[in-house]
Order: sequence, then C-alpha cells, then structure tokens
Amino acid sequence: MLGLLAADGSPRIVVVEKTDRLYRNRADALALEELIEKRGIEVHLVKEARVVGKDSRSQDEFMHDIHVAVAKHYVENLRDEVKKGMREKAEQGIYPGRAPIGYRNNSVTRAIDVDPERAPIVKHIFDLYASGEHSLITLRRTMLHEWGIRLSRSYFEKILKNRFYLGYFVWQGVEYKGTHTPLIATELYGRVQGVLAGRHKLKHRKHVFAFAGLLRCAHDGCTVTAELQKRKYVYYRCSHGRGKCPLPYMREQDVSDRLGELLKHIYMPETVAHSIVASLQADSARNEMERQQRMTGLKQRLATLRARMDQMYEDKLDGKIEEGFWARKMNESLEQERQLESDLAGIMTSISPDGILTVQRIFELANKRIFCTLRELKRNVVNC
Repeated sequence: MLGLLAADGSPRIVVVEKTDRLYRNRADALALEELIEKRGIEVHLVKEARVVGKDSRSQDEFMHDIHVAVAKHYVENLRDEVKKGMREKAEQGIYPGRAPIGYRNNSVTRAIDVDPERAPIVKHIFDLYASGEHSLITLRRTMLHEWGIRLSRSYFEKILKNRFYLGYFVWQGVEYKGTHTPLIATELYGRVQGVLAGRHKLKHRKHVFAFAGLLRCAHDGCTVTAELQKRKYVYYRCSHGRGKCPLPYMREQDVSDRLGELLKHIYMPETVAHSIVASLQADSARNEMERQQRMTGLKQRLATLRARMDQMYEDKLDGKIEEGFWARKMNESLEQERQLESDLAGIMTSISPDGILTVQRIFELANKRIFCTLRELKRNVVNC
C-alpha cells in the first residue's frame, strides 16, 4: 500500500477500520506521515471517527499518536507472551517448533508424535551410516535408490547430528529433555558421531585372503604376505622385510592342507576342560554381579540427578533462582544426564552369559572331535 501511494498520485484517501489495523510499528507510521505531508494523503479511521491529514487539528494528531503507541505496545506485549508461552512449553519437554523428519506435530494434543511412515527412514539412515561403509554422498544415493528419498547432502548431515532423535531438543540456546519418543539408541547415535568424526570407518580390501596377517616366515621372522595371480590364484610369500629370503611361494591350498593336518590332532583332556569351564563360569558369575551393581548405582545417580533438576525448575518458578543461573545449571545437569544414560545403555546392552555359546558346550564339541579344517574355515570366511 505504501509503495502504491508513493508511486501513483491518484489514490488520496486511505480508509481503515482503526489504528491498530493500519500499522503496528513506528516505522510504518512515520512512512505514512511523510506521505501525508508530501502528497496530501488522508487517513480515515472509521471506528474512531477521526480523519488524519495534512490539515488535521493538533488534538486529532495527538490522539492518533497515542493510538499508534498503544498498537505498538500491543504487538510487543503479544510477542513477549508468545515467547514466554513457547519457553514454558519447552521447559515442559514439548518442542514448540516444527518437528523434524521422522516425527509430526499433533494439532490436537499439541505434542510431538512419531511419524509411522518416516520414522523407519530415519532409523535406516542411522543404521547405514553407522556401518562405516557410506559417505554422505553414497548414503544419499542409497536412500534415493531404496526409498525414493531425495534430500541434500547437508540435510543428511543435519539429520545424523540432530539430538532430537535421542530425545533432546534445543530452544533459544538451551537444551531440554523432550517428552517425545526417541527414535535412535544412545549407542547407535554415538557410533554415528564417531563415523562423522572420522573414526570407526571400515577398511575395505579388494580381495579377502584367508591367512593374511596370521603367518610369519621361519627364516627371518618377517610377515608372510598374500598375492593374487592371474585374478584367481592366491600365493603366499615372505614380505622380504630383511632382504632376500629362501622361502618359496606357497599356494593357499597347500597352506590350508598343512595347517588343517596340525589342527586335527589337537585334543584337551577332560579334567583340564572341566577345570577351565568351572573357572570361566565363576568369572562370568562375578562379572554379572558387578554388572548388576553398576547398573543399580547408575540408576540411583540418575534418579538423584533428575530429582535435583525438578527441584531447580520449581525454584525457578518460585523466583528463588534467576533465569540465567537456572539455564546454566540445567545445561550442566543435562550433560550429566546424557553421560549417565549413555553409560547405563552401554551396560544394559552388553553381552550376557546367556546370550553366547557357553564354553562348556565348546569343549564338549571339541572332545567329541567335531573339527573343521582350515580349508572349510577359509571357505566360510570368504563366503561371508
């Protein structure tokens, strides 16, 4: 409207319901006042029964300025109330903004719900990248091919670094513990951050050799290395780290047969096997007891910390502590909470004695002379 009035001299009258429907800041008021003075524009305020123009009385101009100030105060107060309401919502653990991919805003409950259609996509993104086999570019290509998701490389990085999927969110520079359901486990998120930082990346080999790094030369003690000849024959030779060596080239088939013959005669007496099993079972029981004690201790520390955080929030509401002090202490407490949750998750997901093949069963198989040759082992390794 201001542009039209400034460019075209034909419109001379602005009809408006009341002052706060025309402008709500001092800059717009000054711009219109300048047009009133230069072009003779008149502003007709219908509900206020007043006309503001170049020849208006001082009384009308004075009342108009008062209404402009009231409108400006209304907007600023409304903005403060909105910010206050959003901050209180964040303090309750409800994200006051638009939910990221994998979640959706519930317009009825005003909460953040898991999106059943896109949540599996986010989980798959984290699983793929945590493997260390993908860069952000190959991850983008894979998701486009498998799911038809077309996102930018920077957006994938934003997803992988977003702690929202752990159950936290940042609002106005302060991190809060959200009430929404976490999509990603702490351990998986940590592995992803390690890959992003350049750690935990897998080393890819063009060819898989069954005995690579396992053998040393009997002549000079150097490592025995493997070579692929004619793209299908594997030979082992001395690496010649100390000069020329008389060790001849050996086919992988021959190495497998000779080592297999040695392993066929390995046998452990039953009394020794039982002694080892008993010792390992005792160690396992003791480790499990220590594991349970650590879990109990971490849960108690976590409960105490959360009780303190709740008390700090009550003190802030009662005005006992200042906003800045509360925000600083809350950030410190949230960091401690994240560390305790990470430690607890690591202990809870550790391997349990019941989840693995027991040592006793292994010795039983050994004493029954159920062996596989290195040739079969090599075949299994290569197939895997």
